[in-house]
Amino acid sequence: MNQPASSAPETEAAEIAQYLTVNLANEEYGVDILAVREIRGWTPVTRIPQTPHYVLGVLNMRGAIVPVLDLRLRFGLTREEYTATTVTVIVTVAGRNFGVVVDAVSDVVEVAPNAIRPVPDMGTAVETEYLKGLTSVGERMVLLLDVDRLLQPQDAQMLEAALPSAEEKAVA
Repeated sequence: MNQPASSAPETEAAEIAQYLTVNLANEEYGVDILAVREIRGWTPVTRIPQTPHYVLGVLNMRGAIVPVLDLRLRFGLTREEYTATTVTVIVTVAGRNFGVVVDAVSDVVEVAPNAIRPVPDMGTAVETEYLKGLTSVGERMVLLLDVDRLLQPQDAQMLEAALPSAEEKAVA
């Protein structure tokens, strides 16, 4: 019947989430670290015909075919030339891996649930449908991405239909 007095701090610590911060068009975004599988330097991908403009193609990741999308194009921003800091962050959504190309990665930050604020509609470059909220980290503002919404269901279905032919090419 006696409960340990230390259970409250442990509960609070368990609620704190970690986010990988990435840079995109001079803004900083956070990706839930639990969704991140790998961070890779930019490498060219195999283009898949008739996919949305922001889907660059696919890459072979240890035998698995992974669709890759350019986050700048997904958000309606201008495409920039890929540099030495450009990376592909491999994330898992609904059991499926896909890559997002970003300008650079920064660091990992811890965010308490009460530190997440709703995103005001103030004309940010990114539509708020892709955002969970925003938080401040020191003097920086970090927009927290909702990775589940980056790949629309119809896009995922289109990619699933195109991937068998891509997998055949990758194996051949």
